[in-house]
Amino acid sequence: MTAIHYIDGKWVEGNPPILGPMSHATWMASVVFDGGRAFEGVTPDLDKHCERLIASAYSFGLDPMLTAGEVLEIALDGIARFDKDKELYIRPMCWAESGFVTPDPESTRFLCSVFEAPLPAPDGLSICLSSLRRPTPDMAPTQAKASCLYPNSSRALVEARDKGFDNAVMLDAIGNVAELATANIWLAKDGAAHTPVANGCFLNGVTKQRVARLLQKAGVPVYERTLTFAEFLEADEIFTTGNLAKVLPITRVEQRQLQPGPIYTRARELYWSWAHGD
Repeated sequence: MTAIHYIDGKWVEGNPPILGPMSHATWMASVVFDGGRAFEGVTPDLDKHCERLIASAYSFGLDPMLTAGEVLEIALDGIARFDKDKELYIRPMCWAESGFVTPDPESTRFLCSVFEAPLPAPDGLSICLSSLRRPTPDMAPTQAKASCLYPNSSRALVEARDKGFDNAVMLDAIGNVAELATANIWLAKDGAAHTPVANGCFLNGVTKQRVARLLQKAGVPVYERTLTFAEFLEADEIFTTGNLAKVLPITRVEQRQLQPGPIYTRARELYWSWAHGD
């Protein structure tokens, strides 16, 4: 068993068909989701991801008909069906079945997928500047973790990988750094950690918020502020936070080589320690 899905009150395996050609989500993209992780017997901040799913659904005009707590219970039930040593991704989703342009909230459906997905090794990523930008809140539903936002991330990744890089730095509409194509981004300079301040064009990630609090509690200065790409080119360290890999170092920005540094190392150690209840 590598993937199971909770749909219509039961768990099923494989890749069950859930959308038809007349489903609102198929042609009008009324899909929101979130992601959580289970690894080494822990599920860090899974409750926060469930809460964000419900908030995303309501922001789309959907009626999830479940509380965040009920979504959490379903997710934990799915996790318990796997061996404890498996590294899992948990992905609850909501979408509309009917409606014309606007979704019919009464047609909202829910699904929760739990599947095997190993944590990426902390070997170091390479990044470059993308020619694509994050949309502003008046252009796209940036307040939600919405599937319709991800084709632009895909375009940025394709562009970066065509240039020989792993990921792409995406700017906001006025030219400041927002995040990577798939995760939040940090730099370290002179013993302090800096990360772009949430300005509405990208999600202020659950893992990003957690790492910020852990670093501050450990006495590391943390600044959420406006950052330019030039500052990343001159940083002492760069690292990334996100649900898929949690905390990873960045070891090349454009043509400049970097090493995993003490603030990245501290952030990863603190996160793992907190996740395991220490």
